[in-house]
Amino acid sequence: MTAPVNPRKKMLMPSSPLRRRLRAAGHHLSAVVQVGKEGVTEAVVRQLDGALWAHELVKVKIGTESPEARHAAAERLGAGTGAQVAQVLGRTVLVYRRHPEKPRFEPLPGAPVKADRG
Repeated sequence: MTAPVNPRKKMLMPSSPLRRRLRAAGHHLSAVVQVGKEGVTEAVVRQLDGALWAHELVKVKIGTESPEARHAAAERLGAGTGAQVAQVLGRTVLVYRRHPEKPRFEPLPGAPVKADRG
């Protein structure tokens, strides 16, 4: 798989079936965390960290008054929480981090895989 050509998209997780599922699930979510005029601060990172612990997949809205560009803010949000950015769509960022105990989108390492009955 080749790296993204657009340098602004380097922070996105690689295209995969998981990313498609995350984007589909995130479509119906409301933004839980908002980045305001101060930009990505420690408080915003803490809020996102707590939201990721509770929800695993979180939408973040970047306000128009934010001093950072949306891709730069998305990169800082992902790096600050140890999460992956699944999508940047307009001023909305979809952030994912697998829950360590009860993952919804990925199986735990070593867990048996359920077979699909088609």
